[in-house]
Amino acid sequence: MKSFRIDLKVGFSCNNYCRFCVQGDKRSRFAPPSTDKLKHEIKKGKEIADGIVFTGGEPTLRKDLFHLIEYARELGYKTIQIQTNGRMFASKKYCLDAISAGATEFSPALHGHKSELHDYLTRAPGSFKQTCRGIINLKSLGQRVITNSVITKSNFRHLSQIALLLIAMEVDQFQFAFVHPVGRAGENFPSIVPRMEMISPYVKEALGIGKLYGKPVFTEAIPPCIIKGFEDCISERIIPETKVIDAEGIIENYSEYRLKEGKKKGPDCPRCKFFTTCEGPWKEYPEKFGFDEMKPIEE
Repeated sequence: MKSFRIDLKVGFSCNNYCRFCVQGDKRSRFAPPSTDKLKHEIKKGKEIADGIVFTGGEPTLRKDLFHLIEYARELGYKTIQIQTNGRMFASKKYCLDAISAGATEFSPALHGHKSELHDYLTRAPGSFKQTCRGIINLKSLGQRVITNSVITKSNFRHLSQIALLLIAMEVDQFQFAFVHPVGRAGENFPSIVPRMEMISPYVKEALGIGKLYGKPVFTEAIPPCIIKGFEDCISERIIPETKVIDAEGIIENYSEYRLKEGKKKGPDCPRCKFFTTCEGPWKEYPEKFGFDEMKPIEE
């Protein structure tokens, strides 16, 4: 079976209120789907996928999450990931229960190197300490931890410090994702979205630190011309084919969606040697700033 995964939005409730949340006001517009509906999607998804990601919103707020994970395990999913803000894993018992249910990967999000920055972005006092404790707990239990940090105007100068913290906590892999300017990030565009030419040296420095310590480290939604010399760190080249099940509809193939609808390339991009593999930035970025920063890398 070809490597394929299901990205299952299990609801949009969240105990963070991130300034850049791509889900926007979905928490107030959509009620959480029923257990039976989610089990139907999990069973149907197994026909095409060998991996599943439980996400949201914050999936750990569901009381039936472990039941859903157990169901996915019984159906034979090889990879069962929880994409999370990590706060609930500050409880070691919660970690043990998630592992016992069948979760095989954990993907917490850390957006700052200290409380003041992370908690400012999440608008949830105490979230930094809980997320860090969750990562430490999971690693102490021998679990695979893959983190994501969203690049914003507030944190891009601190990416190297975030990298060093993640290395100290012994995560297995980390990623820096350029903020997707939709939802709350779109509403807060002027205060949230940095210029790519400004973030470039900081992203490359942080990637260099990851490589120095032998960690798999990636970016998302950053064209290769912005991180020249670190083109092998672009995550889009390794992201599994994914079906996204959302309250607003189903995206059958997320890779195709990114190429056809989500992202955009500029008029000079065909001259770049990475033209066929680069997806370009999220389309909202050049709609605001244009493509002047993105110079083709020619042979």
